[in-house]
Amino acid sequence: MRYRTLGGTGIEVSTYCLGTMMFGAVGNPDHDDCTRVIHAALDQGINFVDTADMYSAGESEAIVGRALHGRRDEVVLATKFHFQMGQGRNRRGNSRRWIVQAVEESLRRLGTDWIDLYQVHRPDENTDIEETLAALTDLVSAGKIRAFGCSTFPAEEIVESHHVAERRGLGRFRTEQPPYSLLARQVEAAVLPVCQRYRMGVLVWSPLASGFLTGRYRRDQPVDLSSGRAALTPARFDPALPGVAAKLDAVERLVEVAEEAGCTLPELALAFTTAHPAVTSTIIGPRTREQLDGLLKGASISLDDATLDRIDEIVPPGTNLYAPDGAWQLPALAQPDRRRRPVRDRAAA
Repeated sequence: MRYRTLGGTGIEVSTYCLGTMMFGAVGNPDHDDCTRVIHAALDQGINFVDTADMYSAGESEAIVGRALHGRRDEVVLATKFHFQMGQGRNRRGNSRRWIVQAVEESLRRLGTDWIDLYQVHRPDENTDIEETLAALTDLVSAGKIRAFGCSTFPAEEIVESHHVAERRGLGRFRTEQPPYSLLARQVEAAVLPVCQRYRMGVLVWSPLASGFLTGRYRRDQPVDLSSGRAALTPARFDPALPGVAAKLDAVERLVEVAEEAGCTLPELALAFTTAHPAVTSTIIGPRTREQLDGLLKGASISLDDATLDRIDEIVPPGTNLYAPDGAWQLPALAQPDRRRRPVRDRAAA
């Protein structure tokens, strides 16, 4: 396992980060089995673990907390907040009111006194960024968190956050967690360069493109919709859809690249994301020990320039073959009423 410094924090983390979204009801409901996966990852050199309060409604955090009992000091522990947790109003978002409550609930589930990296899971257009940064800065001062970052923020919002932090004398985002893979390279255009400019650590999610880069889904082969990601969101795996067909076509060409490079498709995918100079760590999200072992086999692989050039021919730099999980579908783009005047105003004009 290789290690890199997380931005300007001085914290050293493994180039593979264990993501735990699949631990709990959504993926693997066997807590003992999940614990074995976590321990195996630590034993093989991973020291970076990422979770979130909303993964299986807090169950993932609870699993991680129990698994790290007695080994907490070995691990750089990251979690996230933003999405709705439980019933009722004001149990979501990026307000100070919710942040100070959410962190206490995460600390309790994780069974720890501190969180190494506390991340804002998504932007919140209803909350001033100054409000969010001020609350997170206070958590650092209180010793509840060591550093804070953002996840799936557009480049312009990352820049704004740094300007606000500088003007107001607040702590700043030290990391960003964007989606990045062989099939989704949009972050190369602006997000990754911005992170480099501000010396932010980058931990990327969905490097296997929701399973399309595992080798499990191939062109002209039937899709098993009964398990894995396909069972959760079957529409995303329908080969009759043009977007899915484009991904499957790219996968066939990438399989050839992997074979020529002497590795598997998943190994190629993970080596690709860690090759970018802005990337600190790539999040892997195994559901089982078998999946973990398969992913870790390629931890030492480095890709040469010829292989990276071949990849660029298949999926050009800075482009997406799909929008990963709707990332960056901001209200200004997704909601028509944000782009059009009300009818009465147009009539008056």
